[in-house]
Amino acid sequence: MKKVTRRRKAKSAHLLGLGLDNEDGHKRLTSAEQFTIVGGSDETHGRLTETVLKTFEELKTRGKPLQAVEPHELAEIIHKSTPR
Repeated sequence: MKKVTRRRKAKSAHLLGLGLDNEDGHKRLTSAEQFTIVGGSDETHGRLTETVLKTFEELKTRGKPLQAVEPHELAEIIHKSTPR
């Protein structure tokens, strides 16, 4: 019998931001390799984008890629990164 060696697929991760308050008819989409922001008013879309960018800055500071962060830690980082 031959031994079958399977390669593990590298984990992947992607953040999705969804804005639901658009009433002006504009279709907003911002995407990058690891995140996509869809919809929302101009203000909401901007805030979501800012939050995601700050989240990735914090991940870089911590030296962790998105796919290596536990959900509770990611939630903490996102909460900290949300503009007030």
